[in-house]
Amino acid sequence: MKRFRRHGQESHRDRIKQELYGFNKTVEHGFPHQPSALVFSPSLQLLAIGTRSGAIKLYGAPGVEFMGLHDENAAVTQVHFLPQQVDLVTLLDDNSLHMWTLRAHQGVSELLEIGRFTLTGPPGASPSVTRVTAVLTHSSGDLLFLGTEGGHVFVVEVPGFRELEERNISLENVTNSLPEDYGGRRSLEHVESLQENPVNPRQVLIGYGRGIMVIWDLERQSAVKHIPATQQLESVWWTEDGGHVLSSHSDGSYCRWMVAGEGTQSEQEKSEVPYGHFPCKAISKIIQLPTEQGPPFLFLSGGMPRASYGDRHCISVIHSKTHVALDFTSRIIDFFVIRDGPDHTGDPSALVVLVEEELVVIDLQTEGWPVIQTPYLVPLHCSAITCSHHVSAIPLKLWEKVLSAGALQNTHYSKKPWPITGGQNLSPDAPQRDLLLTGHEDGTVRFWDASGVCLYPMYKLSTAGVFLTDAEPNDNMNQCTEGEWPPFRKVGCFDPYSDDPRLGVQKIHLCKYSGYLTVAGTAGQILVLELNDEAAEQTVEATVADLLQGQEGFRWKGHTRLEVKEEPVRFPPGFQPFALVQCQPPAVVTALTLHSEWKLVTFGTSHGFGLYDYQQKSNVLVRCTLNPSDQLAMEGPLSRVKSIKKSLRQSFRRIRRSRVSLRKHHAPLSLCAELAEMELAPVQRKIEARSSDDSFTGLVRTLYFADTFLSDSSHHTPSLWAGTNGGSVFAYQLRLPPVERRAEDPVSAHPAKEIQLMHRAPIVGIVVLDGHGSPLPEPLEVAHDLARSADMQGCHQLLVISEEQFKVFTLPKVSAKMKLKLTAIDGSRVRRVGVAWFGSSRSEDYGESGLTVLTNQGDLHVVSLPGVKLQVQYPCIRREDVSGIASCVFTKHGQGFYLISPSEFERFSLSARCVVEPRSLVEVPSQTPSTTLPRAQPDGSARRVMEHALLNDESEMCSLWGIEPATLMFATAMISPAEPH
Repeated sequence: MKRFRRHGQESHRDRIKQELYGFNKTVEHGFPHQPSALVFSPSLQLLAIGTRSGAIKLYGAPGVEFMGLHDENAAVTQVHFLPQQVDLVTLLDDNSLHMWTLRAHQGVSELLEIGRFTLTGPPGASPSVTRVTAVLTHSSGDLLFLGTEGGHVFVVEVPGFRELEERNISLENVTNSLPEDYGGRRSLEHVESLQENPVNPRQVLIGYGRGIMVIWDLERQSAVKHIPATQQLESVWWTEDGGHVLSSHSDGSYCRWMVAGEGTQSEQEKSEVPYGHFPCKAISKIIQLPTEQGPPFLFLSGGMPRASYGDRHCISVIHSKTHVALDFTSRIIDFFVIRDGPDHTGDPSALVVLVEEELVVIDLQTEGWPVIQTPYLVPLHCSAITCSHHVSAIPLKLWEKVLSAGALQNTHYSKKPWPITGGQNLSPDAPQRDLLLTGHEDGTVRFWDASGVCLYPMYKLSTAGVFLTDAEPNDNMNQCTEGEWPPFRKVGCFDPYSDDPRLGVQKIHLCKYSGYLTVAGTAGQILVLELNDEAAEQTVEATVADLLQGQEGFRWKGHTRLEVKEEPVRFPPGFQPFALVQCQPPAVVTALTLHSEWKLVTFGTSHGFGLYDYQQKSNVLVRCTLNPSDQLAMEGPLSRVKSIKKSLRQSFRRIRRSRVSLRKHHAPLSLCAELAEMELAPVQRKIEARSSDDSFTGLVRTLYFADTFLSDSSHHTPSLWAGTNGGSVFAYQLRLPPVERRAEDPVSAHPAKEIQLMHRAPIVGIVVLDGHGSPLPEPLEVAHDLARSADMQGCHQLLVISEEQFKVFTLPKVSAKMKLKLTAIDGSRVRRVGVAWFGSSRSEDYGESGLTVLTNQGDLHVVSLPGVKLQVQYPCIRREDVSGIASCVFTKHGQGFYLISPSEFERFSLSARCVVEPRSLVEVPSQTPSTTLPRAQPDGSARRVMEHALLNDESEMCSLWGIEPATLMFATAMISPAEPH
């Protein structure tokens, strides 16, 4: 009977776990790492980006996002949408082609790979014969033209990927069509470009690397015209009236050729080098688009004078008398132009440019061609991310103030709406307003709307204005000036420069109820800021906190502190600093906590911790935690232990390196001491006592405020708790004056308790549980009626979380009650911990508190409170990804974020109820493909079309092909499973 009851209890608990917990990686926020290809579908209004890691990402209207990943570990070199369809083709650098489709399933679309193909040449042929260099998706919707390195053009039927050998265009046939005197018929080199005649789909232009271009008639299987360019060809554009071809070349020139009319040889109408007679770089892409009333737009990528501006990344836009060279801060991947009108053939309205570090959209219809702010694909890493902080359920008043302050910063953006509008966002409205704050190397804190699928920029705070830095930022760099040539205009927000690495933000804490914010940095500076609707001019005076407390034998060898400006500084509306604490020595701030109800902020470094009263602007407590053996803590980040020396020096360079090196070196500086102790490949081990001689034992890892019982079980008082890297916990009893005397009488702190863990494992978290076993509410949470008051009748418990175990003590006696070990078997160490509320997915009224835990193995755990039992465990991050693990931040509702690259956050959820993920529907365009070419002989292609149809919803396919559902059912039933492909 007992056994049966226990089984029943376990089954009941398992059901509750299913209602509370569930692991999903839900969405990737930010800008794709190492983008390599770009394409736009005017009919679907979708943008697609391929990356060097083999990812393919689609974006439409805000919230409409899809992601696919190729099985092959190869870069995406080209992406092409099939005209008027929901299919696209990708080309990888391993020469494989892949077909993808947006399949409708249960009311939402999914991006699925439905086929792959690799060209095979004749036996013994060189690989260059079939190495694809150019792809053309024909307007008929069922043909791909593949130009190769060997000069051949292969024709492939889709979606079945069947090569139509009888339609292939061989290099020999093209060569034989050229005049006898053409350069002795030298090698034409690879196929650089394939273009379809906009007014005659039976004609395709083949552009060869050497320069010559041939117009091929697909029905007659012969050349009808050739264009005798002699310079190395870079790109080709066929004007939409079909009368002219523009070609751009490696010498920085472009040519205009007449192709309409009689004669087999086209005549050159115009040849121009836009940037002068000196040697210029290649014009890699050219586009010309007409306007209804006026001259056409001309877009050129590259072409800068090689000696003077060869390092610039530019796209030139020429329209009438306006000529601007848009100057980007990273390499241009590709660009396209969006046009007006329901059929997308009107005037150019927006220029969309993908560069290596961001996506920039230019409004072409507003005077001055301003930038349109992007609702997604925002470069989170404008300056390298050094820390992050999440705040859930923001009150509406604070939210509106932050939005208002951000709007004043964005007056330079275009007022036009986002021009990419494809798909329907079916995601439900966010249940609450959430903020993600990111700290950056240049001293800025950026506020992001993290409520939904799009991580939208709201406001940027800069702390640099308080200090005298090595170099003042120059916002006018590269701005266009009268008469300058080339007419540069700097665009984009990615800035690889850091004026002073000491400005780097390391810790952030925001109180959502009071609007107070505290920001701590690399050089021991702690700023306290408040939200103000009006601009203000004020001086910020520094209060020095000497953490060494006059101890002899210690001498700081690291960087100097930042000098504070003595004259008043004008701060714009938004968060404005009014108090500053300067730690001495000026080491990296490793822990920070704000208590806005008590008007206190506490901070820690590798030398100790302090308590600051920001109402009276005075120090309350300074405690040194240095051990006599902690000499490494005095050396500063430029002379740390060798395991992190290289990465730190990299991050202190004046000009940041490219992302290739950033991938190795983007760990935040605040984690230096932590990373020093991390091992990339953990070994199995038991808990072992650590020597007190270990370096950084005094480093403060966690700080915590609590109103609890310290001296006896009948009187609860405010308290401060600090945990160090050496396994020590210090508790101080705080005495706060009455509210009416708070501004005059001092706050005092008195030592109350000290705990030394036997194994000396670093303390990563401290939580006090009330009489009900619930975590104490946040400051001001009860006052705003958003949480119940803590139970002060029962016994409180102290939960100390070290890297190796969870240990519960009773208060006020501090006697051990229970513990949970993580490390006894697999060698896991706790890296991140947070307190979260897990609501039931089936009942609105039920939920449980729990600890969210991330280990150095990359595993996520949920530990119950107050029982401290392991509930669930999920693998999440590769254990080799040290910086990804170090960047993780948890939310109060069971979600989390971590960096998967310097520019992207992966969002995940441990909660069965709180899941934020894209839910989108993309429908087939109403206009069906026009068949302009004779179809291939029936040999199974109908079967392939039907196989493709079966991947889509029945109603969608019936509307696409114009047939009744019964007809579709009959046709699919007639397909024999045994029929060969």
